[in-house]
Amino acid sequence: MFENPSVVTRIGIGKGIGLAFGLLGLIFFPYFMPEVGWLPRIGILLWYTTLGAIIGVFGIFTFHPILKVPMPWWVRAPFLGAWMNFILTFFAYDTFKTYMIAVFGADGVLQSPFWFTAEGAFVGLVIGYFTTRFGGEGKAAAGR
Repeated sequence: MFENPSVVTRIGIGKGIGLAFGLLGLIFFPYFMPEVGWLPRIGILLWYTTLGAIIGVFGIFTFHPILKVPMPWWVRAPFLGAWMNFILTFFAYDTFKTYMIAVFGADGVLQSPFWFTAEGAFVGLVIGYFTTRFGGEGKAAAGR
């Protein structure tokens, strides 16, 4: 399965790693914020699974056609992870601000919900590494 580069392999690996990060969020969320319900916890699970699939699909783009610059996996994947978490934070700002204050306190440096953008970049980097390592990238992964 891992011998031939493939977009399907990339998506599968990305979804699997995203599912693992989502499960970590599902399991550990109540330890940081006990009153959180099931809806945000399941949302995090599905969010990171979807993020893994998106990073897997975008692995076939190794060159930016408009800017005419190469896009290696270590740029592309963290950017996608950071962008997707930025969008999530942008739309659920109040909820994430409550979470960050509950975890780090009102006076902490990490009280800004936009730290989820950095978390997304890290998760994207991990997913990007493994999808590229085992699923290939570029034209080889896209097939004919």
